[in-house]
Amino acid sequence: MDTHGDKKLNIITKTTELAMKITLEYIGEGDTVIDATAGNGHDTLLLAEAAGESGKVIAFDIQETAIEHTKALLQEHGMLDRVKLVKDSHEHLEKYLDKGSRPSAVIFNLGYLPTGDKSITTKADTTISSIVTASKLIKLGGIITLVLYSGHEEGKQEKERILDLLGQFSPREFHVAYTSMINQPNNPPEIVWITRKK
Repeated sequence: MDTHGDKKLNIITKTTELAMKITLEYIGEGDTVIDATAGNGHDTLLLAEAAGESGKVIAFDIQETAIEHTKALLQEHGMLDRVKLVKDSHEHLEKYLDKGSRPSAVIFNLGYLPTGDKSITTKADTTISSIVTASKLIKLGGIITLVLYSGHEEGKQEKERILDLLGQFSPREFHVAYTSMINQPNNPPEIVWITRKK
């Protein structure tokens, strides 16, 4: 468990940190990784560090503000050369991958940009399309991570459709794990991990 000074951090109470901690276990030097929702760039930075100098991160966002924030953060940490920033929907992720490239990890932090326009949010249709594409492209032993937010109507519909889809994934091809903070009020974030069996 991570520590901060003498105090241990309770990682299961930090949903996005827990999602990333597991995801990073699947990434090695030289890997290709996709950040499907760049946001403010914090996940993108961690993925770039994990993929190393010979690795590549492709980070998507439809908002120019998100791309600018991510670029600034990467520049500040000297990681911009490891990342391809794409102002486009993650549903088009396949066309930005090099031919034959199979990502070791794809991460989605769904919902809206915390500091941005809350009316601009991920949508069930495009997210479902992206998950299906990612599940076909991910390398054997790779992972898809989804952080779900159901505290707003679009997020609730998105979560329901994602869980319905993933319940139909073949158990011969995939492991799907779903984590929910079942005793917490106000629709806390939830996590889904999908791993492609070797």
